[in-house]
Amino acid sequence: MAGGVFSSFPSKINPDEKYIIYSHGLIVEGSDTRPLHPKFGAYEFDLIKDALVIGDEFNVIAEHRPKNTEIIPYARKLASWVKALVSAGVEPSNITLVGFSRGGELTAYASSELDELNINTVLLATCWSGSVQSNPTVAFGGNFLSVYETTDEALSCKEIAKKSRRLVSFKEISISTGKEHGAFFKPLEEWVVPVRQWIESKAVNKPLQRTSR
Repeated sequence: MAGGVFSSFPSKINPDEKYIIYSHGLIVEGSDTRPLHPKFGAYEFDLIKDALVIGDEFNVIAEHRPKNTEIIPYARKLASWVKALVSAGVEPSNITLVGFSRGGELTAYASSELDELNINTVLLATCWSGSVQSNPTVAFGGNFLSVYETTDEALSCKEIAKKSRRLVSFKEISISTGKEHGAFFKPLEEWVVPVRQWIESKAVNKPLQRTSR
């Protein structure tokens, strides 16, 4: 179904549609899809998924990870999903990996494995000292958007962009909500709107196939 939200990788892929793969923060790992943080409140995972659906041609894949998910195996799982989409005929520019915090770390690892493809990568509040703290060697291809909150400890991802020789474009946006890391616990317009606009701007419509008579 076009414009759908999937909790796991869909069994059927439409090559003419666009796919966003969203990876949530660490607090959501486990059995609760709406966990409460003592300072930042509820993590609105379901609302965020719905907010990322841009239109009828966009699908959001957002799996609820189990507790203590291992980074490398799961990042490879994300990468395998992207490869499956490409194999099914989806244009790489119509595939976007989006991740927040620990989800951004997973997204960064996966995107780094896919740097030869021109996919889109969005990191939300993921970088310390300009890069992913646990692996400062990650580098991307395609298009890269970084969004961070000015009152948070996770700030610019510019060091990743500097190292990414296959990168087609890089854009970074700072927001100032005063909510620190919790700014990304909810689908606030301050970050959702620019992320949606950026993803839509990178997507392409495949030309219609003409049949000979």
